[in-house]
Amino acid sequence: MFLMRIFFGIAYFVVLIFEILKATMDVALRTLNGNIDPVVVEIETVLKRPVSQTILANSITLTPGTLSIDLDSDRQVIKVASIVPRKKEDIIPFESYIKGMLE
Repeated sequence: MFLMRIFFGIAYFVVLIFEILKATMDVALRTLNGNIDPVVVEIETVLKRPVSQTILANSITLTPGTLSIDLDSDRQVIKVASIVPRKKEDIIPFESYIKGMLE
């Protein structure tokens, strides 16, 4: 069990770094061509522990083009501002790794 948590932790960091690099390129291109349509969305998460939800919210904020603006731990909802409308899977691709690591 402990080794699986370590595996998920390493995978989380690899995916997070990849998503940050991918989002950096996306934001750079969008600022150059002006293709920006800001939106605020509420995203439901499957994470139950407040520490897991906080790590997810911080990961969203670390990724360029998105910003966590509110976290409701009781309802398991994160309010996210994004420069363009995106699907839930595109905003939080690392949720399953956090779940495997901490839940």
